Amino acid sequence: MDLRIFTEPQQGATYDDLLRVAKTTEDAGFDAFFRSDHYLKMGGVSGLPGPTDAWITLAGLARETSRIRLGTLVTAATFRHPSVLAISVAQVDRMSGGRVEFGFGAGWFEDEHRAYGIPLPDVAERFDRYSEQLEVITGLWATVEGETFDYLGKHYALERSPALPKPAQRPGPPVIIGGMGKKRTPELAARFASEFNLPFADPATATAQFERVAAAAREIGRDPGEITRSAAQVLCVGRDDAEVSRRAAAIGREVEELKRNGLAGTPAEVVDKIGRYREATGITRLYLQTLDLSDLDHLELVAAEVAPQLG
Repeated sequence: MDLRIFTEPQQGATYDDLLRVAKTTEDAGFDAFFRSDHYLKMGGVSGLPGPTDAWITLAGLARETSRIRLGTLVTAATFRHPSVLAISVAQVDRMSGGRVEFGFGAGWFEDEHRAYGIPLPDVAERFDRYSEQLEVITGLWATVEGETFDYLGKHYALERSPALPKPAQRPGPPVIIGGMGKKRTPELAARFASEFNLPFADPATATAQFERVAAAAREIGRDPGEITRSAAQVLCVGRDDAEVSRRAAAIGREVEELKRNGLAGTPAEVVDKIGRYREATGITRLYLQTLDLSDLDHLELVAAEVAPQLG
């Protein structure tokens, strides 16, 4: 089981905060450090000191880490033109020596779009644009050096693009797609995804969606086994009940609610829940949503007492 640390810095974090977490992630032996791509806080927090841009952050971390994979859950398609995004991600991949993974979604958080004046089309148009962006980004990355890339869609048109720079990974960084859409999401995952991720879903819901993705893959002649199954769950682990309660309070959550909907409890309890989730869904990768970025001991505890028991 790959264990990855997943952060939500729009809730209030500096680059230095994220750097400390990323370095602890690497030193403790986790597989990867991921962050969200949001520009506005969610819920009853101040959000200070304000948002950090996902790809600027990852560029910095690419130069200050050496082993861990780096990526987003997930980059919003509404925030950036696909050609510009392809250049940014390719550059960060080169800066990291080929350690980037590209989580990519259609965009959804209406309040942040309104706050920063970013257009948010209706769902149908959003998915049309998202589909075209996937074609543009992966097409630019896959174009052979010395050749050019052309694309004509309803929303985007590229003419004789040199399709540079190239990412270190060829034909490009792994693409992660996720979400609960029953038709277009599985179809896009079957075409483009190396990994399909389901955040905060119960086992039955997750299994049903994974099977939709597998069916969509088979329909286009792709082996569903090529698409890694992954999940994301909020993390709240303690050596005893008192430590679990303290960590739950620090993120404004109730212990019993976290035990129902996330990974909360002692290491033994969390190992048992992960094992049951893995058996039910077939996941091989888990993103641990870490909300208190000042609590580095939390990560070290999971690395020492949870990870070794998962195989």
